[in-house]
Amino acid sequence: MTDALCFLTVAESAERIERKELSPVTLTQAFLNRIERVNPKVNAYVTVTPERAMEDARRAEAEINSGHYKGALHGIPVGLKDIYDTKGIRTTCHSNLLLDRIPEEDAFAVKRLKDAGSVLLGKLATHEFAFAGPAWDAAFPPARNPWNTDHFTGGSSSGSGAAIAAGLAMATLGTDTAGSIRMPAYFCGVSGLKPTYGRVSRQGVFPLAFSMDHCGPITRTAQDAAIVMNTIAGHDENDPASAMVDVPDYRATLGGDISGLKVGLIRHFYEHDEAADSNVVDAMNTSVALLEELGAEIQDVQLPNLHDFSACCQIIIMCEALGIHEDTVKAHPKKYSEIARDRLMLGSVLTGADYVQATRMRRELTNKVNEVLQKFDVLLTAGGLTLAPRLEQIDKFYILQKPLVTTPFDVTGHPAIAVCNGFSENGLPVGMQVIGRAFDEAMVMRVAHAYESATDWTDRVPNLG
Repeated sequence: MTDALCFLTVAESAERIERKELSPVTLTQAFLNRIERVNPKVNAYVTVTPERAMEDARRAEAEINSGHYKGALHGIPVGLKDIYDTKGIRTTCHSNLLLDRIPEEDAFAVKRLKDAGSVLLGKLATHEFAFAGPAWDAAFPPARNPWNTDHFTGGSSSGSGAAIAAGLAMATLGTDTAGSIRMPAYFCGVSGLKPTYGRVSRQGVFPLAFSMDHCGPITRTAQDAAIVMNTIAGHDENDPASAMVDVPDYRATLGGDISGLKVGLIRHFYEHDEAADSNVVDAMNTSVALLEELGAEIQDVQLPNLHDFSACCQIIIMCEALGIHEDTVKAHPKKYSEIARDRLMLGSVLTGADYVQATRMRRELTNKVNEVLQKFDVLLTAGGLTLAPRLEQIDKFYILQKPLVTTPFDVTGHPAIAVCNGFSENGLPVGMQVIGRAFDEAMVMRVAHAYESATDWTDRVPNLG
């Protein structure tokens, strides 16, 4: 019964908590018990904070019992990717360089979650500095896929995706620079939203690439993502990229039908630019048919080649990441994992001219996506090209060997959500992406919610004992 609590959605738990049918203390203890038993199998957490969690839970319960219910995250247990600063709790970026780093302040999004009354369970595994993994010589072992622990979670928000799939947190925060929210969601069979660039403050979050870093939630469902977004979205004067754009009530926009919505299908990304696994293609065909049954009007669209987006993305990331780490990697190369060190060194062969050309190309690619989105409410494409590979099959330069279907929308900054849309015969998930106009996360989550409501993929949970 206590394990069953760990697989409730945020929305389900919030209803019970508000009606005082579910105790935040009971819920938090259920998660802490499950973390103690299951986390050694999946390595989702690098730091568990049981004392803090129970303190948060008792405070939330007392507030609710005294009539001060704060909303849908009050008493909800959450986990944070270990690049989000947490006051008084170490934030290591999964690196030997920062094992003793204890921030003096919470990141902006962490403050928002705390003010909403959430319960902090701990800090989650990431690829080192959100850049390089899986690494066996980093500060902690890499996270493992809950559907098959011999397989990859995706990265870099590896622990954030694994924790949701394994029932080790009810909501998590990740970051996305080339797909680092959506790829773990895809490989772990959950939902992951990359908001529009500038929608969620990155203040207090260790940077990877200043011009493409996005913060957002990984949850069981799009509805849960909307609940988290209602709390963390908004302008922050301490983030120079933070947008001064009104934030809607995301949850209130869910539930409406999608009849008549115009959906542009980017089929060429996964059928022509690259040939996706047959499980991916079959799941996409089935999903398109279902969305049409729900009333969506779907039409194939043509964007620039996936490889163009990928090259642009990787050049910008490599240059900006080296700019952040150059002095440290020169001074302390052995403290970086091999994969992080070698990827950073690879960035040194790029020139200023390469970076300028990539940023010029970025504007051209963004304009072309904007042109297509003038004719459609959302775009649709696969979430990835393959099933989750085995961990030992991951090459240190795998990100350069095959493009990620997620990178185009880091380049352009458009909002995109990954949702599960099937499983292979061997039980590994696959997924799709819904992409929207800038700052229209509401429409993206509306379509994703409609799809999830018409399927049962979000009800499935891995067997971890």
